[in-house]
Amino acid sequence: MKIPMGLIRWAKSRLFCDLAIDLGTANTLVYLKGKGIIIQEPSIVVINRQSGKVEAVGSRAKAMLGKTPANILAIKPMRDGVIADFEIAEKMLDYFIKKATNNRGFLLRPRIVIGIPTGITQVERRAVKDVAMRAKATEVYLVEQPMSAAVGAGLPISEPTGNMVVDIGGGTTDIAVISLNGIVFNHSIRIAGNEMDESIIQYLKKKYNLLIGEKSAEMVKLQIGSAYPLDEPLTMEIKGRDLREGIPKTIVIDDQEIRESLEDVVASIVNAVRIALEKTPPELSADIIDRGIILTGGGALLKNLDKRIREETQLPVFITEDPLTTVVLGAGKMLDDLELLKKISVT
Repeated sequence: MKIPMGLIRWAKSRLFCDLAIDLGTANTLVYLKGKGIIIQEPSIVVINRQSGKVEAVGSRAKAMLGKTPANILAIKPMRDGVIADFEIAEKMLDYFIKKATNNRGFLLRPRIVIGIPTGITQVERRAVKDVAMRAKATEVYLVEQPMSAAVGAGLPISEPTGNMVVDIGGGTTDIAVISLNGIVFNHSIRIAGNEMDESIIQYLKKKYNLLIGEKSAEMVKLQIGSAYPLDEPLTMEIKGRDLREGIPKTIVIDDQEIRESLEDVVASIVNAVRIALEKTPPELSADIIDRGIILTGGGALLKNLDKRIREETQLPVFITEDPLTTVVLGAGKMLDDLELLKKISVT
């Protein structure tokens, strides 16, 4: 008796639950094959110091930052794009995998594609893979984030043409020139979104004796942060603690001040792009002149960063449609093309 194809597809959908994961310093995104992005949450875990029990993960954990009692600790297991706390990272990944697969009736453990920065060491790659395997994965493929972003952005990575991708995440900025399913040149610096937040904190502390937290700094960056002068000035009210008086204080700052606070970080990113351009083979440089530079990652959302890079390099610069999800969408597309995945995955 011939089994209907529809029944076969249904059976396979109940057996397998392939996942793509962007395990980022700031956020973790999970893509479930056939469903799309189902998880997009901060890479934070809150544990009880006394019992060692996980109290919260992701968005719930971020809401607790700076507000926990002494026996409750908020931990960011990822730092500079790599695992800083192996045990907590395993608990976080296990939580996200269970959240993605629970109550869906799958019978086999998932195959997982994970995006990783280009500049991490062999030991750090192994740590990422081990964490995924210990979190009940059956197979793990590691793909460098710029390559995954290129796939997510729909770039023709299989053709003999140069494509430059700049992925600005929370902990790292990855720059890669891609051609023929491979990275021809890459340059990675551990300066990105988190350093922007820290620069804002230090600037306000030094200039106004005002202490603010990470969440407030991130909000300032998103609302009035910029890399190049804006068409219309922006201001924002910021609340923090006066370091001299020890009491709550409110100030009003403008976009020019925050741009000044971010200058060193932005200059480092622009310089890294220039280094990559200088070291790109001439034939591929000609392609980049025609095709431009693609920006992705959360850092690409900094206002006028594309204008700043365009001004410095004299090249076209484009931001992907949704910079925050480009990497995980690319990894998700690879789940449908196992042959391509095996070609570009990092062993």
